[in-house]
Amino acid sequence: MFELTDKTVLVTGASKGIGAAIVAGLGQAGANVIAHYGSDAHGAREATSAIPSARVKLIGADLAQKADVDRLWTEASGWKGRIDVLVNNAAVMRLKGGIEDEEAVWDEVWDEALKVNVLAPARLMRHAVRHYLSSGGGILVTISSWAAQRGPGNPALLAYAASKGAVLAATKAIARNYAKNNVLAYVVAPGVVRTRLSEQAAAAAGGEAAFTAALTMGEWVPPDDIASLVTFLASGSCKHLSGATLDVNGASYIR
Repeated sequence: MFELTDKTVLVTGASKGIGAAIVAGLGQAGANVIAHYGSDAHGAREATSAIPSARVKLIGADLAQKADVDRLWTEASGWKGRIDVLVNNAAVMRLKGGIEDEEAVWDEVWDEALKVNVLAPARLMRHAVRHYLSSGGGILVTISSWAAQRGPGNPALLAYAASKGAVLAATKAIARNYAKNNVLAYVVAPGVVRTRLSEQAAAAAGGEAAFTAALTMGEWVPPDDIASLVTFLASGSCKHLSGATLDVNGASYIR
């Protein structure tokens, strides 16, 4: 167990799936946790229910709106006076918007993916880095995807994969340019994680059994695996790992 007492961590998309597991893990390690949610306040409360109330703050915000992204940062950083770690986890993954879809669908899906999956996390990273430069440093963790590196198996996920590639590149750029300022930046690239979104993707690709058969371990990644890794990264225990992309896919995709 890594010790995160007195560290304040902002996690986006904390109401379900990977985000819910991350905030639970961070809370167990002693962190002050800011759990962002879009519309599912109940899910965010449930994910943080085991954390003492003095160490939890829930903030709702629509990441498709710039003003909401800025408000999220302002409220989060004002809670304890600083943020030590930003975990950009929130994302949308629509199973449409591919090459063969209608133009209106294409435009809608790409517009949403760029706003929520790229512009919002990039804006939060900008806020965070500026904050870290004035406070002696801090940590960024970006949840990307193996789809950003190997390409998605489903052509409908084109916008999702591209958006995850964009935030991966932005995180690496920050790692290279601000390492001297004690700004550490990491990318986590999960494979098939047991979440509602992955279950929907599996159903669209012929069913869970066929999806699972293609995985080396024959099983999906548990969200707790991602949470354990993020907790480790949030501790700052391995400073020189900054800039790395950490694959969590059970050896199904090895670069």
